[in-house]
Amino acid sequence: MNINKLANLNAAIDRRTLLKGLGVTMSLPVLEAMLPSHAVAAEAVMASTKLNRMAFVFVPNGVVMDAWQPKKEGTDFDLPASLEPLAKVKGKINVMTQLAQNNARALGDGPGDHARSAATFLTGEHPRKTAGADIQAGLSVDQLAAAKIGSNTKLPSLELGLEGGRNAGQCDSGYSCAYSNSISWKSPTTPMAKEIRPKLVFERLFGGGVEEIKNRQKRDHYRQSILDMVQADADQLNKKLGKTDRRKLDEYFTSVREIEQRLERAASDSAKIVIPEMEIPDGVPKDQIVHTRLMFDLMALAFQTDTTRVATFMLSNEGSNRSYSVVGVNEGHHQISHHQKKADNLDKLRKVDRHLITQFAYFLEKLDSIQEGNGTLLDNSMIVYGSAIGDGDRHNHNDLPILFAGRGNGTIDTGRHIVYPKDTPLNNLFLSMLERMDVPTDRLGDSTGKLDKLKA
Repeated sequence: MNINKLANLNAAIDRRTLLKGLGVTMSLPVLEAMLPSHAVAAEAVMASTKLNRMAFVFVPNGVVMDAWQPKKEGTDFDLPASLEPLAKVKGKINVMTQLAQNNARALGDGPGDHARSAATFLTGEHPRKTAGADIQAGLSVDQLAAAKIGSNTKLPSLELGLEGGRNAGQCDSGYSCAYSNSISWKSPTTPMAKEIRPKLVFERLFGGGVEEIKNRQKRDHYRQSILDMVQADADQLNKKLGKTDRRKLDEYFTSVREIEQRLERAASDSAKIVIPEMEIPDGVPKDQIVHTRLMFDLMALAFQTDTTRVATFMLSNEGSNRSYSVVGVNEGHHQISHHQKKADNLDKLRKVDRHLITQFAYFLEKLDSIQEGNGTLLDNSMIVYGSAIGDGDRHNHNDLPILFAGRGNGTIDTGRHIVYPKDTPLNNLFLSMLERMDVPTDRLGDSTGKLDKLKA
């Protein structure tokens, strides 16, 4: 609904109010004025909106567990070296130990652990070993949620990545590339395509369909900001808001404008690169950190504006051989993950692990800086970071590196290292998350019940 149709000043603003201009639509963050009688208590905010978000951030090739897993259980634990970048949000994360994805094991199918890792990560189903079109995995937790609650938001779900890839042909020991390049499955035979270009994600969040496509060239030509295009609506809305809401709206607009400026800089930097005679992905920033943080910022905006409540993000495809020269690792990640316990390889892997966690920490701190009621966006989210491979050399699928961030709208106690019984299904965590998304589910993949210990 356009704000021109808003009721008088004393009425609550509709939660799904959009700003509009020249084919562009913008969702808004949660404002006090969206609640009956402009209620400001955190309990009223969350009771009225019942907002909860969930995201899954996938890291390939496993981790070095001696620098990942805390030595003490409970709240009195120290962050090991790879997790030290999470220090500022330590009180809002849980490190979860001994969770497993049993169906990522061979189970008679021989090699192909990387393909199975990605395919089972969010499904808990053993994928069919095929390099043909007859792929089959399982419905993933994010898409189960999207099917049930996706109609409440502009986008049912958001699938992001940093690395492209094909969904045909063989990528791992007789397994289709679709398995290695996807963690989100709309159905057992349909993987969801992920977007790796920040500009297209931005336009998907704020675009207005066919009309927006026609206007995009005009906007780019005049270098108009999306905020400029909705300014008239924004000015009218501001007259109806209190001091706190005006500040929140200003902070939100600042975040959007900063992302636009960074996208322009990234495009400008890419234009300066001498393109070799090879295929170059369109619109992907050259700088890995710039790319990663843009995508995290876009995910944060999607949650802040309630454009979607469900997202996935692959930091790389499973089995990826990307190098990380930014931390002095020039060899391919997959290559050195077969470390054979060699000190040099392990040292490089720890650097990669810490680097990726540093980017994740950036995202969590971003969520924690966005106020919602008397809490933050992180408090009203559930973010899983991890893999369905434990150690890259052993290719084990138990004792997985799983981090859980956020308080799930006050339903989860954080700041703990939680140790579960050996081989507890990771999908038990997903059942518990679905319940908190108002999507109660009896079974997903190899789940055996909801996960306990989420409340201390």
